[in-house]
Amino acid sequence: MSSKNIPADKINLRLILVSGKTKEFLFSQTDSAGDIALTVFENWPDDWEAEAVAKAEILRLIYQGRFLHCNVTLGALGLPLGKTTVMHLVPRDNLPEPNSQDQRQKSKGGSSRCCPTSCCIL
Repeated sequence: MSSKNIPADKINLRLILVSGKTKEFLFSQTDSAGDIALTVFENWPDDWEAEAVAKAEILRLIYQGRFLHCNVTLGALGLPLGKTTVMHLVPRDNLPEPNSQDQRQKSKGGSSRCCPTSCCIL
């Protein structure tokens, strides 16, 4: 979807599966990671059938190398309206515990991004 086709009050999320398949969905800044997981689950793309999951609750979004908790909204992440943001979408029963290396890096002021561009795993 080109940026000129994205409504000015929406965020276009390009979701990437572990397999590399992608799909774009439109959301508002008040939508949470849990809302997004449910919407994607209920509108699971036909070409993602091999990666289908049994329930929405195990779908997790990853943004800038971090798992998003289900109550985090797109607005809280500061995502730009009318633009495309990329996130990863993975099946996972539980969120991982913060690791000590990440905490050390944060305390030193370092960045723990997985890549230099804005990416996120859903």
